[in-house]
Amino acid sequence: MSEILTAKADGILTITINRPDKKNALTSAMYAAMADALEAAESDAAVRVIVFAGNGGAFTAGNDLLDFLNTPPQGDESPVFRFLRAISTASKPLVAAVSGVAVGVGTTMLLHCDLVYVGTDARLSLPFVNLALVPEAASSLLLPAMIGYHRAAELLLLGEPFNAETAKAYGIANAIFPDARVLPEAMQVAAKLAAKPPTALRLTKQLLRQTRGDIAGQMAAEGVHFRSQLKSAEAREAMTAFFEKRPPKFS
Repeated sequence: MSEILTAKADGILTITINRPDKKNALTSAMYAAMADALEAAESDAAVRVIVFAGNGGAFTAGNDLLDFLNTPPQGDESPVFRFLRAISTASKPLVAAVSGVAVGVGTTMLLHCDLVYVGTDARLSLPFVNLALVPEAASSLLLPAMIGYHRAAELLLLGEPFNAETAKAYGIANAIFPDARVLPEAMQVAAKLAAKPPTALRLTKQLLRQTRGDIAGQMAAEGVHFRSQLKSAEAREAMTAFFEKRPPKFS
């Protein structure tokens, strides 16, 4: 069974993360599949809107740490950075339907979506520092701009989970729905967008995004530190402690 499902109908491309036994934790192959889908959608006139969702009661638990350690990102063409570049430069509207956990990239990718809907039981988190890593997806630029420096510092420095109400209050999410209604509601919104004039829609998104600063530059700067930290003794201890289910010890 494919771990990334794509379906195209009525102008909407739905990309569904489908690894429910691992809470949709992402592997390099899954990043590559999502990057391929986003890149293909850019030149496909039949696609007017893209919807992200997760199967099995989770959006995504973030990176599969074992896969991540075995195949760490080495450069800009690695699957994870291809995906981040594709989602950050997508010209067509992106809609996210989030239920359950949205860890790490599961939250940072929402900063690149145009409309975000979350379930009542959604739990978002940005635990990069806790794994001895740094933020990615230009979240160190986008999050302070979106929610203010002190709120962003709280989420990124402490790395503690936050709920749907906080996500909506901070402006990370547009609305909260019962978990079973999140995807249907997101699809209804996507259908409204798909019915609008596509060029005007893309141009309006382009104009909105011009206020966001140098996303590519920030993403590149984050990537340098991310790859460096991934090789560090801090990261080895943090991830070993995670797998051993014990508190890490940093000297």
